[in-house]
Amino acid sequence: MRFRSILKIAIRSLNRNKMRSFLTMLGMIIGVAAVIAMLAVGQGARDMINAQIAALGTNVLLVFPGAFTSGGVRMEAGSSSRLNEDDIATIKKSCPAVMYASPVARTTQQVKAGNQNWRTSINGAYSEYLDIRDWDMQEGVNYTDADERGANKVCVIGQTIVENLFGAGTNAVGQTIRIRNLPFKVVGVLSEKGQNAMGQDQDDIIIAPFSTVQKKLMGISYANSLVASATSETQIEEARQEINQALTDRRRGSSGDGTDFTIRTQTDIGNAAEQTSKTLSILLASIACVSLIVGGIGIMNIMLVSVTERTREIGIRMAVGARGNDVLLQFLVEALVMSFTGGIIGIAAGAGFSVLISKVQGWPVTVSVFSVLLGFSFSAAIGIFFGWYPARKAASLKPIDALRYE
Repeated sequence: MRFRSILKIAIRSLNRNKMRSFLTMLGMIIGVAAVIAMLAVGQGARDMINAQIAALGTNVLLVFPGAFTSGGVRMEAGSSSRLNEDDIATIKKSCPAVMYASPVARTTQQVKAGNQNWRTSINGAYSEYLDIRDWDMQEGVNYTDADERGANKVCVIGQTIVENLFGAGTNAVGQTIRIRNLPFKVVGVLSEKGQNAMGQDQDDIIIAPFSTVQKKLMGISYANSLVASATSETQIEEARQEINQALTDRRRGSSGDGTDFTIRTQTDIGNAAEQTSKTLSILLASIACVSLIVGGIGIMNIMLVSVTERTREIGIRMAVGARGNDVLLQFLVEALVMSFTGGIIGIAAGAGFSVLISKVQGWPVTVSVFSVLLGFSFSAAIGIFFGWYPARKAASLKPIDALRYE
């Protein structure tokens, strides 16, 4: 029999019981739709995380006090493991692969402006901190090195601070805010960055000279961390090695082996986030695949029932010359038609559901070509795998026994 004739017979057989055929395909539809939607959400999450990591800055390296060991994290013990401005001076002098470097002092304070107040994060850093973070000014200017040397009470603020202290759309440049009753002049407003990879609002921040925050707000003589930028993306690892060597040489003797600090790069953060996202996507896709298997079992069940119902039909076809392979192909094609049709509907439903998730929850989704091909592949595999046994059973019937079947 020609394949086209077999396909027509298969479609005609399925049309005789439209509701049963649809209910049989429903498991396949749900499974494929779930796979498409879960992969779309997972891919969208990865894209968002990558964008957020990129928002950290240009070729960023972060240096923290304390060192990771095989037994966990070894935190600093006393002043010997503190980071300070001498470390920054060493990095700038000894690391040619580093373009910018700055200490960072972080605190959280209640900030007031007029009759409004807002609790926010305050970062003290050199003026080149904004170059490291690749952060542009929307209004005003950045503070200067002279402000750093004089510990002047000036600052630049994020969009969230503007909205909560002055009101959206207000020009905050030149305004005065009070931090611990100290007046700070706003010299610039930062462009919007959005959330970071941990879900924190990057625009809810005030950045001021390091010396000002360190001495006048925190009363400390060290830095919470150091931040640096490699001269290019290809030199990130070289910059990491140079910083590690420079700080180890400077601190060896006062801290044992000198490795009382930890260096992390954007690549490290990106790899960790990517691995977490991949694990989540695999988990979600695995759960969705259970629906595909259930759908395949449904197809096998209905095809077995169909073989039983059409035993005499099979006998008649064999009696007039149909071969066993023709009967096998007929029932296998019926299974494939149901699985492919269910797969197509499932792909459309999954794409529509992904868009719905994006609109309702505000989550980013990306329906990729890979997920669509995966849906088709699963549909074909399920149809062949679960349709083979019923088709083989039909093909193995003896014509005389089939004709006698009541």
